[in-house]
Amino acid sequence: MGGISIWQLLIIAVIVVLLFGTNKLRTLGSDLGASIKGFKKAIGDDNSTAPTNTTEKTNHDADFAAKPITDKQPEVKAAEESKNKEQV
Repeated sequence: MGGISIWQLLIIAVIVVLLFGTNKLRTLGSDLGASIKGFKKAIGDDNSTAPTNTTEKTNHDADFAAKPITDKQPEVKAAEESKNKEQV
């Protein structure tokens, strides 16, 4: 007695179609499907490319190679020297 009948579901579906339109609902459905497919592919890629030996792992967070912090220190020292000269 407290459940939703098929007629109530049909009325809700008609109201949703009238509010949003079929074209927007079709676009929304295809975008949702593509995002789910991409998510599943990304999850599958993670598991398939995981190395079996932990010593062979490389830690890459992005598509570029990280530079060591020692490369950036001369720039910082030059900025500090110019700052010290201004204070004198």
